[in-house]
Amino acid sequence: MGDLKALTVALLEFRDARDWRQFHSLRNLITSLNLEAAELLELTQWKSDAEIEALPADAKAAEALRDECADILLYLLLVADTAGIDLVEAARAKLVKNAEKYPIDKAYGSRAKYTELF
Repeated sequence: MGDLKALTVALLEFRDARDWRQFHSLRNLITSLNLEAAELLELTQWKSDAEIEALPADAKAAEALRDECADILLYLLLVADTAGIDLVEAARAKLVKNAEKYPIDKAYGSRAKYTELF
């Protein structure tokens, strides 16, 4: 998957070479992250489940899907950097929390929210 730290360094170099840090308050980054997530969602608007499942097989749609996912990741890296969050460690910790909220014996094959499992 690659190294998030190296990707973050490259992203910060890209940002700083353009003097964009001045626009990257935590609020602006979180807003931008959500706007990019909305652009990803827009790729599915008015499409059937079958059309959405077929997106990766269509070259143009697959490129749009990759670009929006990349934009989301890049903004998430900027949010994490600005907030001092180690994303890998945060994700590992969240997996531990989720394992506690969704024990296999109760959650297996269920789409129920953890509050409905007990």
